[in-house]
Amino acid sequence: MFGLDITIVAIFALAAFSTAGLAYGLLFSRIEAAKKTESRMRRVQAAETDQGKAKAARDRMQELSKRRKSVQDSLKDLEKKQQEQTKRVATTLKAKLVQAGLSISITQFYLLSAAAGIFVFLLALLAGSGLLVSVGAAFIAGVGLPRWVVGYLVKRRLNKFLEEFPNSLDVMTRSIKSGLPLTDALRLIAAEGQEPVRTEFRRLVEAQQVGLSVPEACARMFTNIPLQEVNFFAIVIAIQSQAGGNLSEALGNLSRVLRERRKMRAKVNALSMEAKASAAIIGALPFIVAFLVYLTSPNYIMILFQDPRGHLILGISAVWMTIGIVVMRNMINFDI
Repeated sequence: MFGLDITIVAIFALAAFSTAGLAYGLLFSRIEAAKKTESRMRRVQAAETDQGKAKAARDRMQELSKRRKSVQDSLKDLEKKQQEQTKRVATTLKAKLVQAGLSISITQFYLLSAAAGIFVFLLALLAGSGLLVSVGAAFIAGVGLPRWVVGYLVKRRLNKFLEEFPNSLDVMTRSIKSGLPLTDALRLIAAEGQEPVRTEFRRLVEAQQVGLSVPEACARMFTNIPLQEVNFFAIVIAIQSQAGGNLSEALGNLSRVLRERRKMRAKVNALSMEAKASAAIIGALPFIVAFLVYLTSPNYIMILFQDPRGHLILGISAVWMTIGIVVMRNMINFDI
């Protein structure tokens, strides 16, 4: 009975094994085909996914390229406009008066210059000077001195603006981060800023009120404040209005750049101060020596002023002195 059971179990096992082998043999091709199909489907899906990623990457690159090209074109247009504006501003007396912060017209400026020239002319005549000397003094007082004063006031006002401008940009950055729009940030500087930044931003706000856009109004600020820092500010506003971006971050970076430029300018001035002092001493040395010789031996040096050959020597010396001063000035002045 036990032997019969083992035989039956063995027969059933053999039959099951044979059936499984026969089924595997019949279904092997289908199983392999299904595996190959599944592997092919996975490869196709992976390829489609890679193609989708590659297409998205290409689209992003094309978008970045278009945006970069748009920014470059905008920068070229702005640079061209600024160059034209700089040429026009540099030759305009009215713009110089505005840059100096003077509220007088060109007519008033000419009248004041003429009055100064006439006053100096009469004063020189009363002092006993000759007619030629009086005319020269009047020309200097009526033409040279007023323009020099205007240039000095322009330079002083630009330096004050440059000192306060980074602080105003920081205030604008914090205002924009707190949720205020750009126009409100500009009005805040126009109301609470320090001079002369407050006056220029007030003009900017007034230009907006008469219909100009913010980038156009910022570009016009360069007319009154011909500084590269103002040009940078106008470019940042123009790019942000065209291409978008984080304006507060851009203004914060600009403020940091302006402060670094100011530190670099101060460092360059400190390093070149010795050269400037040497140039001043070398330039003044001939005049000092001539004055000392005149005090000790006036007859010895007066030949230069009385003899025609002395006049020729003085003229040649003046030309060479001018060339030397210009060369030294170019050697010790640095643009940052």
